[in-house]
Amino acid sequence: MSKQELIAKNPIRQLNFGVESASGSRMGLVMARAGLGKTAMLVQIALDSLLNGRQVVHVGIGQSLEKTRIWYDDIFKDIVAGCKICNPYAIYDEIMRNRMIMTFKATAFTRSRLEERLNDLVYQNVIRPGCIVVDGYDFTVVAPETLSDLRELAQVMDVQIWFSAISHRGDERTSPEGVPAPCHEVADFFDTVVLLQPDVESAWVDLKIIKDNTGGASDRLQLDPITFMVKEGL
Repeated sequence: MSKQELIAKNPIRQLNFGVESASGSRMGLVMARAGLGKTAMLVQIALDSLLNGRQVVHVGIGQSLEKTRIWYDDIFKDIVAGCKICNPYAIYDEIMRNRMIMTFKATAFTRSRLEERLNDLVYQNVIRPGCIVVDGYDFTVVAPETLSDLRELAQVMDVQIWFSAISHRGDERTSPEGVPAPCHEVADFFDTVVLLQPDVESAWVDLKIIKDNTGGASDRLQLDPITFMVKEGL
């Protein structure tokens, strides 16, 4: 199996996550209750971009560099498990050269600080991201102006930005499209919103596409609750 075959066989491709909108910029959101696989989803989105030749910046808010690296190591191992591919870790080493991990304290993450660090990387010819994933952002305290700034940044840099957010079982507030709290009042800033929901019958986690302005996203996939890998629906 070649690298291109590995890309084609990756189930997350059916979600259309790696395909940019016409403008190239995009804001996406993955929501779930704690522990259901939000970080794993962001890492798989990032790996899909890396395998397709795009550079990635992973922003971890309140998270360690080492913990984030382990997520990438483990998810890639699961992607290539059972695949007859020559030198999979040569591919891994190659694509990891195009990934940068940044960490921020929760109070230090703003558009201006992120943009400053990204501009430094671009100016020094270190990395020019086509995809940014932001894990650990606290949407319970976010102001709409902050997301407006970040959406403008995505447009200025012609980049995808994907966020994760925690939803809570007892909070029934939703947007008109069904985006749950705490993101119900800022849903308009996102082109795509995915909700991870446990399937009682299969014990797997369904990927429910609540909103998709880009077209073509499939929601016939599930998340394995053990490996957190995206799989074909049972």
